[in-house]
Amino acid sequence: MTPAPRPKAAPEVPGAAAAAIPREVLRRVRQIEIRTNRMVTSVFGGEYLSVFKGQGMEFQEVRAYVPGDDVRSIDWNVSARGGGLFVKKFVEERELTVMLLVDVSASQFFGGTARFKKDLAAEIAAVLAFAAIRNNDRVGLVLFTDRVELHVPPGKGSGHVLRVIREVLSFTPRGRGTRLVSALEFLNRVTHRRSVAFLLSDFHDAGFERPLRVTARRHDLISVVIGDRREREWPAVGLVEWRDPESGARRLVDTSGRGVREALARGWGERRRRLLDTLRGARCDAVEVFAGEPYERELISFFKLRERRLRM
Repeated sequence: MTPAPRPKAAPEVPGAAAAAIPREVLRRVRQIEIRTNRMVTSVFGGEYLSVFKGQGMEFQEVRAYVPGDDVRSIDWNVSARGGGLFVKKFVEERELTVMLLVDVSASQFFGGTARFKKDLAAEIAAVLAFAAIRNNDRVGLVLFTDRVELHVPPGKGSGHVLRVIREVLSFTPRGRGTRLVSALEFLNRVTHRRSVAFLLSDFHDAGFERPLRVTARRHDLISVVIGDRREREWPAVGLVEWRDPESGARRLVDTSGRGVREALARGWGERRRRLLDTLRGARCDAVEVFAGEPYERELISFFKLRERRLRM
């Protein structure tokens, strides 16, 4: 792929943050900002607020009960001590914690020369981080393979978000496999308040159903399924040696036979169906995107559908 031309100016960041970010990563951050600016501003400026804001309530004070108050809000402990009826007053939370759980395993390097799955995951994570910071929310990051590779605690500000994006774009993991349980259980341990959690992965894993259900109950969990259509649609190119990027296992496949290609497509379709059933069974929202294809329409449609559902 021909390298993109260097922009005339890098994004403005605090001095320390800028010094810590390699020039190539800054260039990629700037490209993502330019490419996604309209979507972040117009779409996530509206749908983001309506879909996520106001999901949580925080305690403000205890006050005397007045006729018309919801009896379920009565604080019986305070009322017993105070000689009257008192109710708890809550206000809508003004900010959210957005956690990005990004799969950086070896299978994310699948794809053509134009774009790997990992590149798509990085760009979507950056879009979500930009959207969160524009709405004054806190953003945290968990990078994982078959282990948790990196945790960036939630924070605010342009310097913090640039660090999050830098790590997503340039982090070199130690592990090669995929273990979703590690990321989900880690999130539940370190994030005690309800958050909006985006899980970006190709979900090449098994045995994560129960932790997925637990996490979806504790947090607003949204799965972003990163795929590549070439995993389903194989050309007739004769003998091909496949190598599993995570396990290293090799297999020789004759793609010249139509029956073989159809069997591969059916296997892919069955795995996809089981995954979507698992996500629905866990009450976990999901959106599918594919490497090498525009993702904006799928992402925007997902948020609009979610907004309509919440209004109902």
